[in-house]
Amino acid sequence: MIFGKKQQETRERTMIEARAKINLTLDVTGKREDGYHLVKMVMQSVDLHDDVRVTIVRGEKKPRGIVLSCSLPFLPTDSSNLAYRAAELFYKETGVPLETCEIFIEKRIPIAAGLAGGSTDAAAVLRALNQLHDTGLSRDRLCEIGLKLGADVPYCIMRGTALSEGIGEKLTALPPMPQCQVLLAKPAISVSTKYVYENLHANSLKPQQHPDIDGMIEAINRHNIHEIAGKFGNVLELVTAGKY
Repeated sequence: MIFGKKQQETRERTMIEARAKINLTLDVTGKREDGYHLVKMVMQSVDLHDDVRVTIVRGEKKPRGIVLSCSLPFLPTDSSNLAYRAAELFYKETGVPLETCEIFIEKRIPIAAGLAGGSTDAAAVLRALNQLHDTGLSRDRLCEIGLKLGADVPYCIMRGTALSEGIGEKLTALPPMPQCQVLLAKPAISVSTKYVYENLHANSLKPQQHPDIDGMIEAINRHNIHEIAGKFGNVLELVTAGKY
């Protein structure tokens, strides 16, 4: 046995594109007794993305745990950040020993824009750690873990075109959208998701206020981009645009 031999430090790194998502249609069908809203929506991932770089450092003399940094200096880098909590939850759920996990997020997705920026970064962290630690978790298992972080995280793991139901956790893959260009406009205002749902009177909506989700799914199945564009709708605009 050789005493006093210094353990060699090693680094393993991967980068995941954390894609933004848009709601082609979003409906709220009711509210549960526990306060959660029941939704039915068709979601689509787009090319706009953050870059999430995760590095596992082994053999450091003083392991540093989870170290998060971001290209936007005003974003929190502690446990109030969803990506940080995703790493914490991964290690808790898998039992993988944590030495040092460095996370860097290059932000491109606008903040508080309804594009799932925080959720998709968290999903990217889960996917990256699953890869780096070779834990072999299935997509379904990653989605189970992600749901503990937020209702949008499982979809951000799945990506593509999907129907989301329940509180957002019931996902059904749909045929892919036709290739097209999407214009995203982010005004110089921000509205929190919590505020919108708290001010949406879900159980008193009129039939004509609900978007045509089934019609959207039919249009996607027909791969008809013109019909798809004609079915866009988001019931939350009743709050954000003051249409009550």
